Amino acid sequence: MSEVARNDLPVVVIGGGPVGLAAAAHLLERGLEPLVLEAGESAGAAIASWGHVRLFSPWRYDIDAAARRLLEPTGWVEPDLDSLPTGSELVEEYVAPLAATPEISTRLRTSTRVLAVARDGADKTRSLGRERRGYRVRTVGADGRVTDVLARAVIDASGTFSTSNPLGVSGLPAAGEAEAAPFVTGPLPDVLGTQRERFASRHTLVVGMGHSAANTLLSLVELAESEPSTTITWAIRGGSARRLFGGGTDDELPARGLLGTRLREAVDAGRLRLLTRVSIEQLVPAGDSVQVLGTAKDEPLALDVHAIVNATGFRPDLDMLREVRLDLDPVVEAPSALAPLIDPNQHSCGTVPPHGEQVLSHPDDGFYLVGMKSYGRAPTFLLATGYEQVRSVAAALAGDRAAADAVELNLPATGVCSSDLALEADGESSAGSCCGTAPAEPQLVTLGVGAPAGVGFASGIVHGRSGDGEDA
Repeated sequence: MSEVARNDLPVVVIGGGPVGLAAAAHLLERGLEPLVLEAGESAGAAIASWGHVRLFSPWRYDIDAAARRLLEPTGWVEPDLDSLPTGSELVEEYVAPLAATPEISTRLRTSTRVLAVARDGADKTRSLGRERRGYRVRTVGADGRVTDVLARAVIDASGTFSTSNPLGVSGLPAAGEAEAAPFVTGPLPDVLGTQRERFASRHTLVVGMGHSAANTLLSLVELAESEPSTTITWAIRGGSARRLFGGGTDDELPARGLLGTRLREAVDAGRLRLLTRVSIEQLVPAGDSVQVLGTAKDEPLALDVHAIVNATGFRPDLDMLREVRLDLDPVVEAPSALAPLIDPNQHSCGTVPPHGEQVLSHPDDGFYLVGMKSYGRAPTFLLATGYEQVRSVAAALAGDRAAADAVELNLPATGVCSSDLALEADGESSAGSCCGTAPAEPQLVTLGVGAPAGVGFASGIVHGRSGDGEDA
């Protein structure tokens, strides 16, 4: 394929969530033609599946600037920028209206799942003339029909929500995990709403130590107040839950601090049972329950439960990218230049310097991982971080190197994603952490050697997983 032909092709954006649609908006402003491929029946389908959850970040950090410029002429009413949307509100009041704009709607294909991405006419091993070739994106529609789409570049904003980490030990599925799938709820079940009957007066095992786990546990505790026979067991792989309990009043995001404080109070009050150093080795379905076998603190573990909430975190789907030459960190599975800034072994709050195309590029030119998928297995991400990523990528694809290399810091780079207990920040903290403190005004930061340390809200807890040892 000649270079001219490649430049006549659209930029394929994989994923019709907030970051994918923002990518399309920025590409359009740059005079580039986007084609957005969304696996769900409508834009924002993944977010809609956890619509009952409230975000930590207020609306002012959830709306992309280029997307706003598309929405404003349509009569769209901007939400209260200081309020905290639920997932459903994010979709209904922002994602859906954005997808319905004339500019986006004609360039959006829903119910279209991407199966694979490759350089057109060249597998991963072929180097001769590779840089002149575009991309071939293989898709499957709701009717099962397989179609190839040609692209000048590919922006993968498909996220990681559909690929949860397994329940088993060592990052591998437990024996029988596939057979026990009907008992596994997903990471953010609607405990107090549409799925209430699944949990009321039943025994639920929650596995994981992130904010998804905390939300579900507190919802189950609330359910147990009206359904006293509801039983809750919480299993974590570490020796202590102090990282999730958090910094309490030292946390500069009160909602995050409150989440951990309330969870710790529930554990201390015996309203749920906490098991540490858990290894799940086998799942055995038996009628309306499943037996969970393994160890806890090196002692045999055998639980009979009715449901398992796999709040185990996520991992990127890399199988679809086997023919693309990627430069990924071996630990986090994020772009190598980004990984040291978000590695959960070192960072507790997810703060990362603003970054763009230079950090996100791969050996195959014109291919980018953005949004949550760019974070690989790291557990923390903010929408505004993704918006700045795609702004920079669009600038680079349009040939504006200066704009691609300069990123504007205009957000609190906190690692908290969402919480049902989110409250508006109403105070200050002098607590120190890897985050530092938020700037009073936006700052212009140039990427590259000497990029500044992360800026954001202090979490009030130690760095990364160093806090996972046994409590004293």
